[in-house]
Amino acid sequence: MTPMDRAIPTSFLPSPSSDRLRMAEIVSALTYALDMTEGQSPGHAVRCCWIGQLIGEQLGLSQAQSWELYYALLLKDLGCSSNAARICELYLVDDLNFKKDFKLINGSLPQALKFVLSHTGLKAGLAERFRAIANILQNGGEISRELIETRCTRGADIARKMRFEEPVAMGIQDLDEHWDGSGKPEGKAGSDISLYARIALLAQVVDVFRISGDEDAAIKEVENRSGTWFDPAVVRAFKTVARRPSFWDAMKGDGLHNLVMELEPENSQVNFDEDFLDDIAQGFAQVVDAKSPFTKGHSERVALYTDLIAAEMKLDGAHRRWLKRAALLHDLGKLGVSNSILDKPSRLTATEWAAVHEHPAETERILARISVFKDMAPIAGAHHEKLDGTGYPKQLRAEAISLEMRILAVADVFDALTADRPYRKAMPIIVALQTMALDMDKTIDRRCFQALESALLRFNGSVAA
Repeated sequence: MTPMDRAIPTSFLPSPSSDRLRMAEIVSALTYALDMTEGQSPGHAVRCCWIGQLIGEQLGLSQAQSWELYYALLLKDLGCSSNAARICELYLVDDLNFKKDFKLINGSLPQALKFVLSHTGLKAGLAERFRAIANILQNGGEISRELIETRCTRGADIARKMRFEEPVAMGIQDLDEHWDGSGKPEGKAGSDISLYARIALLAQVVDVFRISGDEDAAIKEVENRSGTWFDPAVVRAFKTVARRPSFWDAMKGDGLHNLVMELEPENSQVNFDEDFLDDIAQGFAQVVDAKSPFTKGHSERVALYTDLIAAEMKLDGAHRRWLKRAALLHDLGKLGVSNSILDKPSRLTATEWAAVHEHPAETERILARISVFKDMAPIAGAHHEKLDGTGYPKQLRAEAISLEMRILAVADVFDALTADRPYRKAMPIIVALQTMALDMDKTIDRRCFQALESALLRFNGSVAA
């Protein structure tokens, strides 16, 4: 049996009536993608969840509040990709390192000025760098508000689309508000700020300063910001928790992810529902596509083309639905690639290409952490493989490339050709299909390509239209 004739069996598909889904398993694994686009070390969101949940316990939160806090902590960075391109545009910088270092400043004028001077346009020409710095110094407050508002609002909106309750969304929305009203985007103060956001911001600072320094540095930073950035009651709860050696020891070991899973509140068990999995996949697809203006809508379009091909090839409904999820999530690994590379209008260097070539493997690693997505991990991770072995990241050849991989690869190539890219304009559909036809049997599969062409003809009446 050839890869073209072999299809992934549908026996793995969940049974909504009998199984229960651990929401925490899916969400905590997907947060590793968010950590990448924030420039944080792997497990940042999980560590913040550990810190914040113990603070919440110390504050005496109810079980319902604990549930909401748990997911607000894990998903605090859900909107983080949405300002990446704008950061690169304004600061002429690698957004990943920028975001990583930005979390280490306390917002004071001397630190902010030093940060701008040390991070803006270092690889740009002198005149271009000076113009960028002047713009930031003249409009810094508005620029900062814009970037934070985009991030927080987008994250809250995605959380709502993923079926999370309003308190979870507001925990994400208010993440960058400060106790004394000096935060953004709305300048909220005191108890007007979501309690979950107050806890999440403190947890974030603890983890960032512990990683960059040590435990004492983290405690000192929290104490210094008490009453300004942080709610003094939350600071007191943190200091109580921080006296436990086990609190810090857990963050040094390999077992923290399992400990955080055990903290999952009981009522976070949800019905194993196909619609829920679709919502989760679509939510994270929106996170990925928000990273670059050139990828807006890419994952959803690839999912559409994937489904058109699958339907034309007579795959059954359950199989098609599963494959659409793989298509929605296929570019998760791109969250770890800087926008200075993704949006670059000129030829990439060897180092930059190496970063791009790693993203499918990163997608596969993330999805492999999740039991209900594990079977689709190698499919999503193979969307840049080619029949002749010249693809990446594994240089698979035809005999190792399954039908699902071939379908997704054709859908991805078609959307790449028919969408604007930083180095070229979108091709008309007819030109894209003619270009792809030249590669049939060499890099892309003939049957999958012909299925896409047939589906498009049926949809449009004629390709030229």
